[in-house]
Amino acid sequence: MKLVTLSLITLFTASSFAATKTYQVTGPVLDVKDNVITIQKGKDRWELTRDASTKVNGNLKVGDKATVTYTMTAADVEVKTAKKGKK
Repeated sequence: MKLVTLSLITLFTASSFAATKTYQVTGPVLDVKDNVITIQKGKDRWELTRDASTKVNGNLKVGDKATVTYTMTAADVEVKTAKKGKK
């Protein structure tokens, strides 16, 4: 029974990680720092945070064109209950 429970937990945990949606942004690199990569996309500047686990294939430098794959993760959620309308 414990093995089945552990297997189900592992399955659901693995599937939740696999379900994480990824996105991409491509454009010229405007700035490279230890913790941020800045990409120009159209008229917008995209600042994407990176850390030691970020994989970089090649020598990332200003002026090069790069494609960055990223995910969106909620850092904080504040809930405000909707007020009921008058009847």
